[in-house]
Amino acid sequence: MPFGIVLGAAVDRGPLAPAFVAPDAALGVVAPALGLLGDRPFLVAARHPAKGTLGPIVSLPAETRMGAVHLTVSELARSVDFWRDAVGLEVLDQGAQRASLGSDGHELVGLVEEPDARPAHGFTGLFHVALLVPKRPALAAWLAHAGRDRIALQGLSDHFVSEAIYLGDPDGHGIEIYADRPRETWEGQVERLTTLPLDVDDLLGELDDPETTTFEGLPGGTTVGHVHLRVADVPQSIAFYRDTLGFDLMATYSDQAAFLAAGGYHHHVGANTWQSLGAPHAPEGTARLLHATVVLPETARDELAGRLDAEDTADGPLVRDPSGNRLLLAAV
Repeated sequence: MPFGIVLGAAVDRGPLAPAFVAPDAALGVVAPALGLLGDRPFLVAARHPAKGTLGPIVSLPAETRMGAVHLTVSELARSVDFWRDAVGLEVLDQGAQRASLGSDGHELVGLVEEPDARPAHGFTGLFHVALLVPKRPALAAWLAHAGRDRIALQGLSDHFVSEAIYLGDPDGHGIEIYADRPRETWEGQVERLTTLPLDVDDLLGELDDPETTTFEGLPGGTTVGHVHLRVADVPQSIAFYRDTLGFDLMATYSDQAAFLAAGGYHHHVGANTWQSLGAPHAPEGTARLLHATVVLPETARDELAGRLDAEDTADGPLVRDPSGNRLLLAAV
């Protein structure tokens, strides 16, 4: 099969440059987001609101990070094949209705079968889970693999802080595979977070020969770098993730999107209303987000769980954002 990049229907992406939307894309879904950003930067909002507008503000520890996402899927075997062979995760465990996939023995994605589940379009939930590879050549190797194996992509973007490739799984769950630029090149400049076309030739130049470079899966050290959520209302989401949970607000785009993080990272959580303004949470019977995971030191986790009166589950304390998205609080 000749080498080439395949752009499939970009139905779950938000701000894509028109040049990177496939001719047969579902424009009824995509068009409202096209050209949303172009080469314009995001706006940066101060973390602290006007004095007297809120109660005390807490901050999450700098070592806070994101953990595994758990998703429902309509056909477990099909989804496992895709996340293993196309995405490049290793299967850590698989049963009759559940599977766990990850890297270095650490779970990054959990799948739960819900037969005949339909895609969760038009609801709040997962926009994409973003898998962070440790080095730029690993991103190049993944792109070369996508070209050789004709994996349909939904976007290729330069975000200034990172370089990113977007695709969707068989149930419509959004996936980002990305590599950060060196932190010293963007730290303190997150206002330059933007969406520009990815320089594919320059990225593939990391490889001796993209057509023959072997791909043996995502490398060790791959993590969930961030989770981007579909929410019903961005200001409400900021009030929860910043003022209640304790993430720092790093950037916003009007009242359509917000990007929040701990420890000065560009973002651990994204939230937008591009496809979900005022929408209810995805119900049973849809391929949906069961939960994302926030990982933090045990003492901070326990304090946060107590302060938020988290639900006690077998997996650990669980909280819900205003849009119904569930967050598992896990300890390092």
